[in-house]
Amino acid sequence: MGSYRSEEDYDYLFKVVLIGDSGVGKSNLLSRFTKNEFSQQSKSTIGVEFATRTIDVDDKIVKAQIWDTAGQERYRAITSAYYRGAVGALLVYDITRHVTFQNVARWLKELRDHTDQKIVVMLVGNKADLRHLRAIPTDDSKGFAERENTFFMETSALEALNVENAFTEVLTQIYRVVSKKALDAGDDPESLPAGQTINIGNDVSAAKEDGCCSG
Repeated sequence: MGSYRSEEDYDYLFKVVLIGDSGVGKSNLLSRFTKNEFSQQSKSTIGVEFATRTIDVDDKIVKAQIWDTAGQERYRAITSAYYRGAVGALLVYDITRHVTFQNVARWLKELRDHTDQKIVVMLVGNKADLRHLRAIPTDDSKGFAERENTFFMETSALEALNVENAFTEVLTQIYRVVSKKALDAGDDPESLPAGQTINIGNDVSAAKEDGCCSG
């Protein structure tokens, strides 16, 4: 935008969570998106960590508050507080480790058990730079994403491949849901009682047809 923007200057604040097995690169995806940094030293996140970044979507300022699982995933004990208020999620696996992809279904179930069923989810196959070590074919992941009505991208936090795209796509889709909800409510205040779920299934399908989800 050219002009200096205050951290407090935003139109929307969205909480997005990172989930997936330990060691798949969640913390590096977060640091690449929010600080454009990557650490070669793999270390478990200790304590609850989140970082923020603002982006522009349709001339609105969207601030993302992105939470990292804080190493809790090692103990299968992610608390409900971690998920509370989340409107988007990046579900991350490592394309070179098949077990991390096998566990994606369990992570997705846990996510949906603790959040609104219509949460915007991006399945992320990270470490795409390790092409020679690939263990999960892209088509397998695409098939899973289509069955579960999620988005899908392959990323490399190391090479900064698709990291920006993955986060931005999630935030854009959340914004579209929220702005549509506000618009609908404005047209007819009776049409959306408090707490009514917004069905975004059709929006997701349409976006897929636009080609947003290819690896």
